[in-house]
Amino acid sequence: MEGTFVAFIPAIVAIVLALLTKQVYVSLFLGIFTGAMLYVGGDVLRALGTVYTVMSEKVGANVPIIVFLVVLGIFVVLMQKSGGSRAYGEWASRKIKSKRGALAATAGLGCLIFVDDYFNCLTVGSVMRPITDKFKVSHSKLAWIIDCTAAPICIIAPISSWAAAVSGELDGDGLVVFMQTIPFNVYAILTIIMVFVFCAMKLDFSKMKKNEVIAETTGDLNAGETDLPTDEDDSIVSNPKGKVRHLVIPVIILIACCIGGMIYSGFFYDWDTGTYGTQLQSANVIEAFSNCDAGSSLAIGSTIALVLVSIYYMITKTVSFKEITGSFTQGFKAMVPAILILTFAWSISGIMGAKGGYLDAKAFVETYMELVPSTVQAFFPAIFFVLACGIAFATGTSWGTFGVLVPVSVTLLGGSGTLVFLTVAATLGGAVFGDHVSPISDTTILSSTGANCNHVDHVKTQLPYAGVIAGITAISYIIAGLLSTFGGLIAGVSMWAVALTMFALFVLIVKFKSKIKEK
Repeated sequence: MEGTFVAFIPAIVAIVLALLTKQVYVSLFLGIFTGAMLYVGGDVLRALGTVYTVMSEKVGANVPIIVFLVVLGIFVVLMQKSGGSRAYGEWASRKIKSKRGALAATAGLGCLIFVDDYFNCLTVGSVMRPITDKFKVSHSKLAWIIDCTAAPICIIAPISSWAAAVSGELDGDGLVVFMQTIPFNVYAILTIIMVFVFCAMKLDFSKMKKNEVIAETTGDLNAGETDLPTDEDDSIVSNPKGKVRHLVIPVIILIACCIGGMIYSGFFYDWDTGTYGTQLQSANVIEAFSNCDAGSSLAIGSTIALVLVSIYYMITKTVSFKEITGSFTQGFKAMVPAILILTFAWSISGIMGAKGGYLDAKAFVETYMELVPSTVQAFFPAIFFVLACGIAFATGTSWGTFGVLVPVSVTLLGGSGTLVFLTVAATLGGAVFGDHVSPISDTTILSSTGANCNHVDHVKTQLPYAGVIAGITAISYIIAGLLSTFGGLIAGVSMWAVALTMFALFVLIVKFKSKIKEK
């Protein structure tokens, strides 16, 4: 049964149940259990044992990410206690005079934090939510902005954990090849364009529009959805003397330490042994980013940052030592829902075998991709984009998706040329799309957490937006693939001409419908 389409049944079960019942935890667990039953042949007790074996493997492999999430939770609590969050909110309220300004500021901050999508989601949410709340921005709209400026930004940033992951899947100078794919990544770039255009023009459609209307008219920022990923801790007492610098300085320290952690990891982390040593593994900083272990980097960097910020708060007498230690349990508590969903999401990806093993979805994809005839190579960018969309949606992992498809695409196409860059870019964009809209995706989960938005509601409101961009992207790649024999410039210009024209027409349609409804 391994290496067949059966490998995708656990994801189908989890996603369908989540959308129907809105009970994410139960749906994900049943998806994992279904996969385990298929793997062991229907033995209930063995299936339960397999569930917890997979879970322990995935949690063990992702302990650094869990540590990073907990430290970020502690950071949020400390910034609240210092009065920095309150002071920043008051300052931003004086500077930001409109809902449009609040939306633009949120999107802008999301673009600035390009080092890692986890860091992006939680930082942007905690910093900007008080400001967007003031202007009655629904939490689903906030979650959409956070999500659209997380993975899409990271996948086109040469210095990020995503760039490092992609570079590792490419032969030769992986980072250089990755950078050559950036101009062809239509989905990621067009998603970012959409965020700024829709924020500037205050456009919405589908369920997102309904949520925004409810937020504007009733003040219910969650549109009646009550099963939220986090609970606001009303017991946190804010320092009335807190200043904006008590938020800004810790955030800068955190960013600097996380980048430093990535550089350190890239220089000293040995992927062959999975350990840190004293021997240099990289020749320069750029290569270090390509070689870094993102999870460990973020855990190391955030831990050092927490120590430095705690010292800073005690020296400035902003937060006492007792309050700092008390923040540990409060920060962990705030992240428990996100950690629980992530544990289930990682486990369902594990039982499916997104990277091999168990039901071995990876083998299924690789086997059937080799059967694609070379006569359809011009359509490879569009084909790989659609495949990446489906696989990432089903497995909830973008990294696992391009980890499977990128080597396959390079092998099938011979390793170089315009068509290769197009296909790799399409694969990366498709992986980001699936990561965007899947209920079992870690980035989707963390965007919901950062915005304090009901998770299933975030998925439902974001899907139409991402779907439109995905449709435009697929058509653009068909054009680009057909013109790839004329060179990268002609293929790229034609591709973007088609994409931007279609997007402009879509914006005009949404605007026109909005005006009709207003009348």
